[in-house]
Amino acid sequence: MALGVGFGYYAYFDAGRMWRGYDRALESGGDAATLAQTWIGGFFNNRIFDLFVNQTYSVIQNDVLTAIPLFLFMGYIVERANIVDRLFSTLFNVTRRVPGSMAVAALVTCTLFATATGIVGAVVTLMGLLALPAMLKAKYDVRYATGVICAGGTLGILIPPSILLIVYAATSGISVVRMYAAALLPGLALAGFYLIYVVVRAILQPQLAPRPTKEDVGEHTPVQLAWMMLTSFAPLAFLILAVLGAILFGLATPSEAAAIGALGGLALAAAYRALTWQRLKESVYLTARTTAMVCWLFVGSATFASVFAYLGGQQFISDFVTGLDMSPLMFLILAQIIIFILGWPLEWTEIIVIFIPIFIPLLPHFGIDPLFFGILVAINLQTAFLSPPMAMSAYYLKGVSPPHVKLTDIFRGMMPYMLIVILCMVFIYLFPSIVYMLPNLLYGGQR
Repeated sequence: MALGVGFGYYAYFDAGRMWRGYDRALESGGDAATLAQTWIGGFFNNRIFDLFVNQTYSVIQNDVLTAIPLFLFMGYIVERANIVDRLFSTLFNVTRRVPGSMAVAALVTCTLFATATGIVGAVVTLMGLLALPAMLKAKYDVRYATGVICAGGTLGILIPPSILLIVYAATSGISVVRMYAAALLPGLALAGFYLIYVVVRAILQPQLAPRPTKEDVGEHTPVQLAWMMLTSFAPLAFLILAVLGAILFGLATPSEAAAIGALGGLALAAAYRALTWQRLKESVYLTARTTAMVCWLFVGSATFASVFAYLGGQQFISDFVTGLDMSPLMFLILAQIIIFILGWPLEWTEIIVIFIPIFIPLLPHFGIDPLFFGILVAINLQTAFLSPPMAMSAYYLKGVSPPHVKLTDIFRGMMPYMLIVILCMVFIYLFPSIVYMLPNLLYGGQR
């Protein structure tokens, strides 16, 4: 899509400019055949088509993008390892005395599983099949139950290892390692805000989340609970921490760590006796399909940005924005509002690869760090999955929900989480050390 927009932009402006020159030359008495030949030659003999080739080649050569198929494969193979049902059941038993225990277990499971996969549709769909029926059976409020699944399922695009962060880093020229370090604490902070909301609302309105009975959870000794945690929570948590630790502590590049994660996902599936030829084939197919979509979008983004800048579009926007005499805070708010509105009809891929390259060159003028800007964008894009009318999380969940669960109920259940996302962005802006703490601690630098 971005490639088509870039070519259309060129065809409209540059070809139109040559056509107007051709008209003026005819009026001054030039030979029509010679001028037409010159015009056609000028159309094809220009740097635009060179940019198409060069940008495609340079993007495909980018080693950072190698991590995308490997992380995707890790996510898809873990999704098919049948450990999420054990994980949810274990966390429910461990948190059974906490208000809204089933919602808490669903949120923690969503966070962990979303971190391992980074695929919003897979997390929301699987948790909709697993956790939603259990919560509805326990007489949980429909809006309360659906909202927590939709919100928790989107955290994978913010918490590392995230495909969104890789694409943003490649687009903006930032180190993926620093991007991961900067995103970790804000991602956990947002998950913490969600968790606080779930528990506090269950305390204030206990009818939304009735406490489980002994028949619902059964009796488990501390030793049994410890064994359940060891066999369900620990393996997936260890895999995620191993991948992130290898990246953050410089033991491996993101691509090498992704390869470790893919191998670990295979080992985890084998350990749970879920590694079959059919599941492996499905995982490879889905990985290839999703990788092709993301990487070709990135090719289109690079081409569009190059054509846009070559024909003066970037300079025009830069002159227009700088002429408004905005403060850095005003520009930051305006940019985030635009991204928030774009999240209604578009998904994060289109926003990152088409619109972010327009904002990036403007950041130095306002003294805004691209790293900090990227974290705010990643938090803001949570709303792309939670804001009607194109809230994809709601449609994913509706597709696997019982018939009596209405789409309007899911939308209403997601609304509080959109407000929490906005509050989290304000919190990060007021306390930017949350973003810079880990990168400065691990890699140096002052901010």
